[in-house]
Amino acid sequence: MTESVVINVSQEAMRVTLLVVGPMLLVSMLVGLVVSVLQAATQITEQSLTFVPKILAVGVTLAFTGSWVMQKLVAFMVHMFNLLPSMVH
Repeated sequence: MTESVVINVSQEAMRVTLLVVGPMLLVSMLVGLVVSVLQAATQITEQSLTFVPKILAVGVTLAFTGSWVMQKLVAFMVHMFNLLPSMVH
């Protein structure tokens, strides 16, 4: 296994990771921003107020993007398993 193979596999893994977690992270950040603005406007300082909307938003996002996420992960794993024979030499 050469350095270029390791670098390519690492880059592919990072790309897939960013693609998979991107939608949930983006939604969580947007919901957190909206809740923070509402808290600042109303001067409510309850810490648990941001937690529940974020969890619900991430859950809804995962429900809508779950099949796409699984397709990306399965395609990556199939690619990795196909690379195994070339890696052992």
